[in-house]
Amino acid sequence: MGKDPATVVFAPEDRVTYRRKVRRCLDVFTQLLERGAWCDREGMTGFEIELNLIDEDARPAMRNAEVLAQIGDPAFQTELGRFNIELNAPPRSIAGSGLGDYERELLDMLGRAAAKADSRLVMIGMLPTLTPGHLVRGNLSANERYRLLNDEMAGARGEHFHLDIRGVERLQSASASIAPEAACTSVQFHVQVPPDRFARYWNASQAIAGAQVAVGANSPYLHGRRLWAETRIALFHQATDTRPEELKAQGVRPRVWFGEGWISSVVDLFEENVRFFAPLLPILEDEDPVEVLRAGGVPRLGELRLHNGTVYRWNRPVYDVRDGRPHLRVENRVLPSGPTVVDLLANAAFYFGLMRELAEEEQPIWSRLPFGVARDNFYAGAVAGIEATAHWPGHGEIPMARLVRSVLLPKAYAGLDRYGVEPALRDRLLGIIDERCRLGRNGATWQTEAVRLGESRGATRSAALHDMLLRYWELHRTNEPVHTWPAA
Repeated sequence: MGKDPATVVFAPEDRVTYRRKVRRCLDVFTQLLERGAWCDREGMTGFEIELNLIDEDARPAMRNAEVLAQIGDPAFQTELGRFNIELNAPPRSIAGSGLGDYERELLDMLGRAAAKADSRLVMIGMLPTLTPGHLVRGNLSANERYRLLNDEMAGARGEHFHLDIRGVERLQSASASIAPEAACTSVQFHVQVPPDRFARYWNASQAIAGAQVAVGANSPYLHGRRLWAETRIALFHQATDTRPEELKAQGVRPRVWFGEGWISSVVDLFEENVRFFAPLLPILEDEDPVEVLRAGGVPRLGELRLHNGTVYRWNRPVYDVRDGRPHLRVENRVLPSGPTVVDLLANAAFYFGLMRELAEEEQPIWSRLPFGVARDNFYAGAVAGIEATAHWPGHGEIPMARLVRSVLLPKAYAGLDRYGVEPALRDRLLGIIDERCRLGRNGATWQTEAVRLGESRGATRSAALHDMLLRYWELHRTNEPVHTWPAA
């Protein structure tokens, strides 16, 4: 059953016991990989979509508990901040009409939720109307696990979390809690993969992260400053960095992490998590994984999974058990939420297709692309968005939009064909990515253009941001892709 987070107090011996239990889980996980009873449903995917709540004046609405009660659907859950909620779409295969079924289902779920809620729901990477006064410990959700996580991370840090984000403008700030992390609202794509192919799919996901974030950027503003095209990447890194300066100087890894090399097995990732990161929430479960395995069962490996959940890789390995059989997923955490459901599905089609094709190529991209270059491409895409420049084997330095259109999109088409996606649906969704790149317009560019127009007409930055967000909210409910939105 484990401990109740509402009453738990960790003693030093709890952490020692937890470390040993995590190691025990890792040993059992390695043994499980040698068995052939893994669930392997090709094309099985899942979505987690984070949303923000705003009031009629576009200010964050600190009402997620009340809104969730009004919605009354267990698919909607709390997130870190009281102005956040999360939608977990039921898993499905993307073969055939799967992506179209996702679109219809998400539109229906969001439409019913919006009709019941007394606050407005908006899918956006970062609320541009947030102020430092909104991002305080008192505005964490009323969930003891979040407060416990905050206290453990703040205690590990031992000082304020400092923000220093340098983009088009610069933002410097400090916080005594992890509450600024709540400003980061994302979508996570899950794809189930067989254990013997996991490394190839994870490596492929890492290789394309820069292109993903460039074409999907949707978070250019924080606290009234225009920063990165996808400021969420920088904020998430800094707002959860438990390392004081001394530990940074010693080379201790940050908990938000791109990684440091290509892998040959999923075990590499779990071993790194155990080796490099101290436990944050040493909550013990009653299960003895060795005994469960010895009895012919499938262990939950709760401690290993919990520890893995406190290491925030942009592409994270996930171990889970469904219908008594274990399975592995790649959890892709690169992209912001929104702007629309169809934009989200276009991003998903691009990711799933491109990842599949690169993972299946005879000469893998990671044999030709240095890992450090993939990491540089990722941050370049986050900073400059669709106007970024990347480095790619055989092309040298190339504008990201041109790389996507000439090299990556054809591979995404081929990958979706491997999954058996309906051609018309494939063409519609990937066509949205192509048009974004052709026009140089995504969520981030639409936001900055709308604010620029507002300021050119005499509005203050604050007023322009509020007006932009209200216009964004109206347009994102149409489900028309963002590259077609008028700026004013």
